[in-house]
Amino acid sequence: MVVGFVFAAAFLSLGIRLVDLATRAPLEAARSSTRGAALAAEGVSDVPDPRRADIVDRQGHLLATNIVTLSVTADPAKVLDARRTAVALAGALDGVDEADLLRRLERGGRFVWVKRHISPREQAAIQDLGLPGVAFTDSEMRAYPNGNLVSHVLGFVDIDNQGLAGLEYGLQRDLVGGEAEGKEPLRLALDLRVQEVVHDQLARAVTDFRALGGCALVLDVHSRELVSLVSLPDFDPNHPERAPADARTNRCTGNVYELGSVFKIVTSAMALESGRVSLYDRFDASEPLKIGRHTIRDDHGKWRVLAVPEIFAFSSNIGTAQMAFAAGGPAVQQPFLESLGLTDKPKLDIPETQAPLVPAKWIDIVSATVSYGHGIAVAPLQFAESVAALVGDGRFARTRFLDAGEGAAPSGPRVVSEETVQAMRLLLWLTVDRGTGTNGHTQGYLVGGKTGTADKPADDRRGYERGAVIASFVGAFPIDQPRYVVMVTLDEPQGNDSTFGWRYGGWTAAPVVADIVAIAGPLLGVEPTRPAIEASFDRQMHTIPVVNGRTHREEEGFEVVRLAR
Repeated sequence: MVVGFVFAAAFLSLGIRLVDLATRAPLEAARSSTRGAALAAEGVSDVPDPRRADIVDRQGHLLATNIVTLSVTADPAKVLDARRTAVALAGALDGVDEADLLRRLERGGRFVWVKRHISPREQAAIQDLGLPGVAFTDSEMRAYPNGNLVSHVLGFVDIDNQGLAGLEYGLQRDLVGGEAEGKEPLRLALDLRVQEVVHDQLARAVTDFRALGGCALVLDVHSRELVSLVSLPDFDPNHPERAPADARTNRCTGNVYELGSVFKIVTSAMALESGRVSLYDRFDASEPLKIGRHTIRDDHGKWRVLAVPEIFAFSSNIGTAQMAFAAGGPAVQQPFLESLGLTDKPKLDIPETQAPLVPAKWIDIVSATVSYGHGIAVAPLQFAESVAALVGDGRFARTRFLDAGEGAAPSGPRVVSEETVQAMRLLLWLTVDRGTGTNGHTQGYLVGGKTGTADKPADDRRGYERGAVIASFVGAFPIDQPRYVVMVTLDEPQGNDSTFGWRYGGWTAAPVVADIVAIAGPLLGVEPTRPAIEASFDRQMHTIPVVNGRTHREEEGFEVVRLAR
């Protein structure tokens, strides 16, 4: 009888529990409906904290995730004394406005947000108050464990977990679409290890050269995946409201600059691709170039006739402008820039993009200045995309932020031939080996690159700021078969003792690229360049004695070895 009584009691308990569970669902649904109506009256989403997928880098390292927090709510219908409650809550919770809360409590209804995402200290304080009508509700908050390190790529969300910037905004549908629970992480092409290297090296340069800011990026030439992107100053995406607007600006994609002589990469490729200019041609740079009432001069003038490789390696404005005209001038230049995506606003997975500033009229003087990077302003990433095409497979493709998988290669229109690609690799190697980019030389890797220093336009776009420059260096490595493009841009760097006072891109930006390549190359699995490959480049170039047209002193010149036909 005792055993039977125990079993009867047990089954009775189970029956009561089943009835409770069967009736609870409709009650919870009704409560949810009531809460939804109350939220709508508050002007907020019925699902204020949508489950967002985690974001990881290409190695699986966590970049963004969700953490469960508590939020404080109130039911005005159950609040006994609205004024006393508002005073008590405002005193216990940081950032809660007493007058605003009182107004909302007195307005009535069944639901009021008091504060979202409270701290454990605030939770304990509210519990101690024991206020009728005040309750806790679970919320989800986006967290970025790496702080500032990937801020401009990831962006941030608002208090309702909705994306506001970066990939959080650009890929909102991918991050919150589908099943909320168990959603696969969003895997980026970015490599957190390389990102840390790039961030450290750029931050050091900004500090050493007292620059206003800077941009540095690494782009995969084969897949066009973005391996790293750093913009300084940056911000903590966990607390974006604390950052000034300048820190939230993405200098790699959201600002456009006149980049100066790095643009000679584009002009030289255009000239060679036209078939009207070859590596064996020479142009007279012994005198400034007159175009109407305008005069074009060289910053590193040799004051003599220059071979095409010398024009590129010594960064001659005079010779580059003549090459642009020899290729066909504006009629050829404008469509070539269009084919490289340099005249249109880029379409990326992040919203922080800006349309390039291009000339309204393509007259001769405009064609000349654009040939060496003045009179046209583009974003650094946009320019790096064009370089990847000109030293890679000759095809243009936009940047990928997401991991495309092993062996992925983007399809795109061909903009230059394989012959032009090989010629550009040779010119870039020469510039680092013997030209203005020698500070980009990296032990173990054969790097090719181009320097650039451009006067900075005034804020009103009328003329240029006196003494203010944008210094850049873009490199590709290993230059015999480029795997990555690395670009660094510094905003108003100042020369120091290590640069002998010079602020040119070859002195300030080139060493940053060299350091990034030296540290990140092994992390990316790039094998060191064999001496035989460097020797093969060297055999393609003759060193010849020449006379400087101004000093009348003998110096070193060079020309491409003519191949036997």
